[in-house]
Parts: sequence; structure tokens; C-alpha cells
Amino acid sequence: MSSQPQPPSPSLAKKVKRFQSQPPFPPLAKKTTAVGTKKFEDEIYAEIRGRIKEDDISAPLRKRPYYYYARTLEGKKYVQHCRRPLPNREAPPSVHDTMPTGPDAPPEHVILDENVKAQEHDFYRISAFKVSPNHKLAAYAEDTKGYEIYTVYVIDLETRAPVGKPLVGVTSDLQWAGKATLVYVTMNDIFRRDKAWLHKLGSDQCNDSCLYHEKDDMFSLDLHASESEKFLFIASESKITRFVFYLEVSKPEDVLRVLTPRINGIDTSVSHRGNHFFIQRRSDEFFNSELLACPVDNTSATTVLIPHRTSVKIQDIQLFSDHLVVYECEQGLPKITTYRLPAVEEPLISLQDGQTVQFIEPVYSVDPSESQYSSSILGFSYSSLRTPSSAFDYDMNTGESVLKTIKTVLGGFDASNYVTERKWDTASDGTQIPISIVYQKNLVKLDGSDPMLLYGYGSYEKYRSKEKLCIEGRSAGGLLIGAVLNMKPDLFKADVAGVPFVDVLTTMLDPTIPLTTSEWEEWSDPRKEEFYFYMKSYSPVDNVKAQNYPNILVTAGLHGKYKDLIHDFGIFIVMYYS
Repeated sequence: MSSQPQPPSPSLAKKVKRFQSQPPFPPLAKKTTAVGTKKFEDEIYAEIRGRIKEDDISAPLRKRPYYYYARTLEGKKYVQHCRRPLPNREAPPSVHDTMPTGPDAPPEHVILDENVKAQEHDFYRISAFKVSPNHKLAAYAEDTKGYEIYTVYVIDLETRAPVGKPLVGVTSDLQWAGKATLVYVTMNDIFRRDKAWLHKLGSDQCNDSCLYHEKDDMFSLDLHASESEKFLFIASESKITRFVFYLEVSKPEDVLRVLTPRINGIDTSVSHRGNHFFIQRRSDEFFNSELLACPVDNTSATTVLIPHRTSVKIQDIQLFSDHLVVYECEQGLPKITTYRLPAVEEPLISLQDGQTVQFIEPVYSVDPSESQYSSSILGFSYSSLRTPSSAFDYDMNTGESVLKTIKTVLGGFDASNYVTERKWDTASDGTQIPISIVYQKNLVKLDGSDPMLLYGYGSYEKYRSKEKLCIEGRSAGGLLIGAVLNMKPDLFKADVAGVPFVDVLTTMLDPTIPLTTSEWEEWSDPRKEEFYFYMKSYSPVDNVKAQNYPNILVTAGLHGKYKDLIHDFGIFIVMYYS
């Protein structure tokens, strides 16, 4: 065995070089792709588009004197960012709130129409849209190239007039620090988020002050605001370590202060309510996380509010003026538990019994939504394999849950025609693998005669036959798919690989490629011999051999800061020529 890691085999390199020097497919295949499938492609596109309700609005979010929401228009590709005044600002929030519309309602104001902005560009995306605390300004991050390098503009919410000069070459990590100051994050030349900056409206970007510079290549910066809007948190994180600084919004020119120290293997996330910071802390010992609290003026005096549990993982928390919401995962399913907090002036020693939000489907997904900090109304999004994306409001005092919006699916879709089930299977090492299943109850016979799509994680069930089984995976899931195809190509009829990560060794050996250094803790560093040969044993592009592979559809982007078209298609071209 060689004492040093070696590059991929010469035979493989020759195949890749041969691909680079000639068209990847013979003329007949190119002709078939261009002509033979055009009608079918158009039919699929028409069916997909025919199920989308183009004229729609998002669930309105009540924020102080306004409802904020996004609107889509028929025949338009982009959204309008809108708001509408509350008819009665003194009325307390309720799960039964409904934004009034019609001729007698307060008028709608279109803050920003992305369709107008996009007319000047081949590519257009807004990835951050932040309203100032006094609701007079909005800052938004605009990308016109597709490389996730943004320009930030500030506009007057009433007149839409620009305020100050734009910030260029930044990320979409952006927060207000008061009514006239922004904090943002920039990247280095390999797209690592390494610097946080403070910008005063009206000043030149060259005069912005650097709040923090993370010089370790394994770490990247993250920025978020507390729900209370009193603090900003700047975190530096690797795959196993995360530490946090805080900045008081009322004193943006103060230096950053350490909230959780930099300790290898300790991962912390924080928020704020009243006189306390709340800290979610994970380590090798407490791998599912524990929840702590500490006084704002004595951050070392921590109290355990929720201890570590081996069967329940704390995913996230959300704070309100009187409530704590904990997002958890148990047996692979998400849970939401709410807790009533003591008055701000009272000691925070422990939590009362929590109240769990009830869900009736066996398989589902739940995610936090932005909510009004000073209210008792929790907003969350819900979906399942048979239920389109839905927005709910939940009263944390009464336990009442109200559906606010559900994504309309046109074309005769009826959720009651579908069945979802959850099964468990045992992997070769004894690990229990959850499997989520959905099928049309009036069509599927569950005897192996129907086609089946297996996505990403898990294994396959008795309900399929290999002649009608298609597998699908994206990014790292595409690595899974590539490895499986090398091992057992005869098990599948077709494969869909979305931006697949397949050239593991070449990528992870090059620290100049974006994401490489930050991934070493998770994937291992192949510059070390023992890791090199282990990673080579499963790397898809290094294990291609002459065998019959199934039909493969690869999707990729022409441009991107992480991977390019050739990278994504490489392994599959090699398969073709094997």
C-alpha cells in the first residue's frame, strides 16, 4: 500500500480526458434527446404548470401596524412584496385574524415588484427582504448572476426611493441593528463566510467597520436576530463546533461580546427573552442537545431547562414574550412543544409541563414560521406526502389551531385519494430505518406490479419489483445513488440524480474548492492515508466499472459557485463509456 494518497486511476483519468475531447453522446443520442422527447417534455411541462395556481398570496404576517405578505400574478415568474395596514391596531392578535380585502379594506401597498426588477436580467433572485424596526425602510439582497453574491439595496417603504448607496459583494446574511444601521456578512475568494460588518446608512461601504473576522478555514459565519429584536447574534461554526457573540441593537457601535466560548466539539445556538439568554447546546456526550438559560448580565450562570434525552432531539427553539416553543424530533418525526414562561421579573429556574401540538397524519413535515414576538400566536408551516404546504396559527394559551392557507393544486387533485404510511426496516448493521410511503389508493395494488420512486434515504420495500423501480437523490444524496448504482445496478430500472456529488476524492483533496475545508470534520480529510482509502472505497467516480447501468437522468446548473455542469455529469459520462 502506498504511503501517500494517490490520484484517481490512470484508466479513469483517460476516460474523463476522452470525454473532454469529444461530444459526450453520439449524434443519434443527441438527435433523440432533441427531437424524440420534445413532445413528451412539453406534455410534462404543461401538466406541471397546469397544477400551479399562479395568482396567489402567502399567509399574511401581522407585524405591529401592518400585514406583510408576498403576491404572485398569473403569467409572472416573480413575487410582489406587499403590505396592508391593520384596520384596528389595538385589537390583540388572534388565530382567527383575517386580513381584510376588498374596496372597504385599507389599501394594499406594493413595496417591491420583482417582476419589474427582473426585466433587466437573465437571472434574478432576492434572498433576503428585511423591514426596519420602525417599518419605514426595507433592505433586500439581490443576485443577478446566480453565484449567490449579492448587492444589498435599501428603499423607502412608502416612496420606494433608494436610500444611500448599495452594498456590493455581500451574502444574503443581513439584519437591521436599529433603524439606521445594518449588519451583514461577506465571503472570501473560496466563498467562505468569514467577515461580519457594521454599516451606517448614508456612509460609504469602504468605511464600514469589521465586527469579526474568522480566519480558520474550517469555520464560517452565521448571523441572526433575536425574536425580541434586542440582540444580534454572530456565530462562527464548523461541522462540530459553534460559538456565539452578541451585539446589543440599541448600542450597535459596541464591540462584540462572547456569549458562548469557542470549545472544540461544543455546538451552541442562542436566543433572548427578557433578562435571559436561551442556549441550545450539543456535544458528543449530549448529542441530542440540551436547553440552558443564563442571565443576560451573568452568562456563565447557566440553568438546565430541558436536559439531554437519548430518544428526543432538540432541533430548534422559538421565543415569545410569554412562551417558549421547542421543535423536537422523536423516532424520526417532528414535534412542537410549547411552554408558558414565568414573568420576566421572576427567576427562571425550570419549565412547567409543556403542551404538544397534535398532528393526525403518520408522516409529515413541520417548520417554524416568523411570528409576532409579543403575541401568544405561533405560526408554523405543515405539509405531508399527501397534504400541500399549509400555514397554521396556533394559540399557545388555548391549544386551538387554525388553518390560514393551503397551497392550491389544480388539475383535480384530491388528497383523500392518497394514502400515507410509515414503515420500519432493518439495515445490515441492525439500525432501524424509517420509510415513508405514499400511493394512490384506487390505482396501486401493492403487489410489486406498479412503478415505484425511491428517494434519497432508506431502502426498498416489498411493494416494488426491480423492473419498475426508480431511485432519486440530490447533492450528497446523489453520492448515495452513484454508490448504489456501482454496487447493484441491476436492482433499478432508472435513476434521477440532481446536482450529484460524485467525485468525492478530487473535491475533498482540494482546499481551494468551496465547502471543502468545512466538510473535513464530517466527511474526513482524504489527505490522511486511512481516510483516503476509505473514501475511495465508496466514491462513485472511483468505482465505475464495465457493467450495464440503468437509465439515468442527471440534472445540473450551467453555473454555480460550488459545482459546475462538467462536475455533475462526469461520473455518468464515464459510466457511458465504460
